[in-house]
Amino acid sequence: MRLRLRQFRPRTGPHEHRIVQPLRPLRHTSLRDPGSYGLLMGDHDGLSRLAGLFSFAAYSRHTVVHVPLRDGVPPDGGVGERVDLVLVHHSYGLRPSRWPQLRRRLGPGTPLTVRTDEARTARDAASWRERQDRFGEWRRNRGRDDLRQLTHARTHFLIGSRDVFAEAATAFAHAAGRGPRMRHVAKGHAAFVTDLPGLRAGTGPDRYRSPEIVICFKPYPPYAHFRRPGR
Repeated sequence: MRLRLRQFRPRTGPHEHRIVQPLRPLRHTSLRDPGSYGLLMGDHDGLSRLAGLFSFAAYSRHTVVHVPLRDGVPPDGGVGERVDLVLVHHSYGLRPSRWPQLRRRLGPGTPLTVRTDEARTARDAASWRERQDRFGEWRRNRGRDDLRQLTHARTHFLIGSRDVFAEAATAFAHAAGRGPRMRHVAKGHAAFVTDLPGLRAGTGPDRYRSPEIVICFKPYPPYAHFRRPGR
């Protein structure tokens, strides 16, 4: 997939950061704050581009991927505040509390075009799934194989590493392909397709509850423009 991005190089003290955003906003895609239950809803374009952005994030350890989602078309479903999305590697060491300062320094940015490698993404996603099936290896790699999530400053952070970001990319690609084939979507109804894999369980009272961000497909109105594949 070819991704058209905007690149920023803000500085904080002696450190230069590399931050990228989609060049065009994902107008019909939104994320509700997953504090209790996360709902990510998007059309085919939004889910496809999220697949590409997660794939790009998987192989960009020194880059912060920022996906503005708050200012798109308001969804007509779900509860909770709409939030932006940030993808960053564990090894980057970004503290969410520093994000507002970085965001204020973004400036105009410069255009950037990148290509993702779907075959490599599929291989690394398969490697992640194989480790989940082997309990001993899963325990050894929990920190590296999980997606840590945190909401701060109206932004939801997903902090992970290569293979789990690759697995998330395949989930979004599946949602983009399967979503338009679901029943009733041609009438404007949202359809649950899958959920975001690899989210780390909570601590304290929440340690027994699996965190969840569901991925739903919904075409944008007017629905007369939309036809299910094969129709």
